[in-house]
Order: sequence, then structure tokens, then C-alpha cells
Amino acid sequence: MVKYVMVADMTRCNACYNCQLACKDEHVENDFPPIAMAQPDSGHFWIRLEEKERGQYPWVKSSYLAVPCQHCDDAPCMKVAKNNAIYKRPDGIVIIDPEKAKGMKELVDSCPYKVIFWNEEKQLPQKCTFCAHLLDKGWKEPRCVESCPTDALVFGDADDPNSKVSKIISSGKTEILHPEFNSKPRVHYIGLSKTFIAGSVVLGDTDECAEGVRATLTDQSTKKAIKTITNNYGDFEFEQLIAGRTYLMKFELAGYVTVSREINLQTDTYLGEIILKKA
Repeated sequence: MVKYVMVADMTRCNACYNCQLACKDEHVENDFPPIAMAQPDSGHFWIRLEEKERGQYPWVKSSYLAVPCQHCDDAPCMKVAKNNAIYKRPDGIVIIDPEKAKGMKELVDSCPYKVIFWNEEKQLPQKCTFCAHLLDKGWKEPRCVESCPTDALVFGDADDPNSKVSKIISSGKTEILHPEFNSKPRVHYIGLSKTFIAGSVVLGDTDECAEGVRATLTDQSTKKAIKTITNNYGDFEFEQLIAGRTYLMKFELAGYVTVSREINLQTDTYLGEIILKKA
């Protein structure tokens, strides 16, 4: 039996919103009983693209997060729904029955991921179905995945060891969104935005950008160290760090005094200029 999963690689996302547009194109004004009724033309985002601005001037960047229904194996919404109004198919897709769920507005608040929406006109809770109506016709992937120009979204059978999604998940590079929800989601992520430290290194004797400086970042709780080299502008960045931890940074360049700095990381941080003095 097929077990569908999705992998969302946020390092590939460029916020083109094709996924949202394709979802609208497929579901607005189109009924697909018994899987779903038509999505309203506004107010619903069955795959929601969140954009977050990070850092501080002059080191500012954006990160993105695509959030469809997570099709959880231990779905909180199923526990709240009455009369099997929400059920999980053998292939892992969670469906809101468009007949049985009428009037059950409480189902909107049952989802910790906030991906169930209320259709006021139809008095119906609605959400992403992984385009189950298309999969049942032989399609290999939902419309959002098909429309992604950067291959940020990958879909397939987790039980097939040769499938692309299975290989990605087995690589150990993925994680789930909000593991504290304990819902066992079937959407996995690569590159969920965490926290960064960035800055620029300058040579104090020449006031020039310090290219090729060895920057070492050590997590003081795990003692794990990661390294990078400053670019031709003297810039460096460490990504995917964990807020709330203390890190020790060290900057080394032959002929210059080594600089160390301890950082209690709470949010994305730009350190500004690090000045290296001549030894």
C-alpha cells in the first residue's frame, strides 16, 4: 500500500507563490466530492507560504515556510471530529468529509498548525487534500508540487525505498514542523529557519576587508565546532543555529592577533565589524 509523504526543502524556495496559485486554480469553484467541495476564492490558504524577515541592517534576509495540511498520523483534528467526519485513508491522506463535517466549526481550532479553514457559505471546515482526487486518477503528485519551479516540494511513496522522498527522508537531513505537537506529521522539511550569526572582519592596520580569515564557531553545550572562511568582503555567516545557546567564536589569520567572542544567542545576530590587530 502506498504511503504518501511530502518533503518541503525551504532552502530551494524563492517565494514565487506558484504553489498557492496552483492550489487556487485547482480548487476554487471546483467540487470534488466525496473528497472536497470548492475552495472560496479568498481567505483560504490550503498551502500557506509564510515569509519572515530576519536579521538587522545591513545583514537582512528573508526565509520562507510552506505549510499545507500535515496529514498527521496522530491528527488532533480526528480526535475532535464526530461521526468519522475526519478520517485517514490507507495511503495516509487525511480527509475532511464534506457531508459529515458540515457545521463543525470547532474543527478549525482543533488543528495546532492552523491549516483548517472555515467556509462560511458552505458552513464547512476545509483544508489541503494532497489533491487526492487527482492521485486517485493516476496523478503522481498534487498541483502545488507539480507547479514548483525550483523543486522545493517533493511528493511520493514513503514505503518505496526507491522513491525520491524515501531517499531524502532516509538521508536524515529532514525534520518535522513543531515536533512538540506530537502529531506525527507526514510533511517533512529541509532548511527550517533557525538562527544565524553574521558579521564582517576588517584588518585594523590597513582598514581593508579581511579575506580568508578562519572563523570557528563552537557550541558551548555540545562542544561541536563548525568553521568557515571570510569572503573577499570579509563577511562570514553561520546558519541553522539554536537560539538560547551560548557560542564561542574565534577569528584567526596569520600575522594577526586571534580574536575570541562569546555570544549568548537569542535571535538572528549581526555582529558588525570584527577588527583584527597586527600581531
